[in-house]
Amino acid sequence: MAEIALARGGDACATCGTPLQVKRGMEMGHVFKLGTIYSESMGVYYLDEQGERKPAVMGCYGIGVERMLAACIEANHDDNGITWPVGVAPYDVHLVGLNLDQPAVAEALASIEAALAAEGLTALIDDRSESAGVKFKDADLLGMPVRITVSPRALEKGGVEVKARRAQGFEIVPIPGITAHVRRLLVDATPAS
Repeated sequence: MAEIALARGGDACATCGTPLQVKRGMEMGHVFKLGTIYSESMGVYYLDEQGERKPAVMGCYGIGVERMLAACIEANHDDNGITWPVGVAPYDVHLVGLNLDQPAVAEALASIEAALAAEGLTALIDDRSESAGVKFKDADLLGMPVRITVSPRALEKGGVEVKARRAQGFEIVPIPGITAHVRRLLVDATPAS
């Protein structure tokens, strides 16, 4: 006979009486006990204390790439999507072009793309003919650390819109200083080690 109950936060420890704290966690790795099936088939034996030959008991463990990405996303997201940390983001910048049929916008986008590449910064280019709302929503879902929006309205104001993914608003930044500004945002978004 045993008294069995589901543990709940605040329940007292049976040994010391300390209240149980319940916290969310993620499974990052796994361990499997394989037994002796593989050691017997591969001839992996050892001698025990009595000198008897015995098959080794094997196990395996691992942390998969998929689990690491899932854990990274679980720890770095908000209601709008992923918020990639700078060190693991697929791209540094999400470069969004609006009204690319206008030559000034297309030229500015190409100029910024080249400037970022020359500085070793990677950019995901959104040159689709979707609405601004769709492009911004997709940019938030994908979660690159910095979004740059090239649009007629921003160019009229003297630059392009630059927004850190985790920031609430954007700022207008002149194109000649764009790479230095992006680098500052990336440094600011990188946690100190």
